Amino acid sequence: MQTAGPVRPSSETLHALDEHWMRHALLLAHRAEAAGEVPVGAVIVSGDRILGEGWNRPIATHDPSAHAEMVALRAAGQRAGNYRLADATLYVTLEPCVMCAGAIVHARVSRLVFGAWDPKAGAVSSVYDVIAAPKLNHVVQWRGGVCEEACARHLRAFFRQRREAARAARKAAG
Repeated sequence: MQTAGPVRPSSETLHALDEHWMRHALLLAHRAEAAGEVPVGAVIVSGDRILGEGWNRPIATHDPSAHAEMVALRAAGQRAGNYRLADATLYVTLEPCVMCAGAIVHARVSRLVFGAWDPKAGAVSSVYDVIAAPKLNHVVQWRGGVCEEACARHLRAFFRQRREAARAARKAAG
């Protein structure tokens, strides 16, 4: 007699789910941008259920730890009634920083999916490798570059607009 194990989606189905949830995270990034924050959005999913979502809020909350991932992790922990999110996938539009990567490991998130790479502060692969450090007590499976162009384009446009506004302000003052 054969026992049934968990049903694992095919890689094609998984890739379609990753794109679906990344588009949701992009919508959350727009909320951050509308509030004057760096446009990063995050959503944590278990099965087909959203456990938590967030967008960057450090300026609005005066909290340097209020990155999209941290906001989503806090919401997911509250909803799950547990800080451990072992069966969850976190989708975020930008490769997590060291702080967020550490929290993701500590929360025992099963899987991380991110959009744009962060060549200046990325802690998954670009600059550091916090997520899969073999000495840690939990290794997170990850996939980067999902909807990469849309995520990167959104960030580039935001920072371009900020630079142009700063130039215009300097020109007007001087």
